[in-house]
Amino acid sequence: MPIELTPAAAARMRDFLGRNPVAPGVRFGIKRTGCSGLGYVVDVARSVTADDKVFDLDGVRLIVDAKALPFVDGTRIDFTREGLNASFVFHNPNAVGECGCGESFTVAEQTRQPAP
Repeated sequence: MPIELTPAAAARMRDFLGRNPVAPGVRFGIKRTGCSGLGYVVDVARSVTADDKVFDLDGVRLIVDAKALPFVDGTRIDFTREGLNASFVFHNPNAVGECGCGESFTVAEQTRQPAP
């Protein structure tokens, strides 16, 4: 199942890349954090490695480490603004639970592999 960007998320990422013209793309991944265990990471990529999967989505080169892919495969990434707050919002079909603040998520046991 592919990763999907909404038009708002793609526009925000293109804005990031426009301010970082030498960046090879946007890195999307996970890290261990929060009360549920895993958190999302979205950042300007510094490089692309042989272990990365690269997706060209709506003018954005999205780079995902192969180890993180089972945890985020099928995720729809949106970008929302609410008053002064702006953030990416993740709709992940692999997530079976999220913490109350939305900072972290858990996945089903069969999805679990060593996280980066």
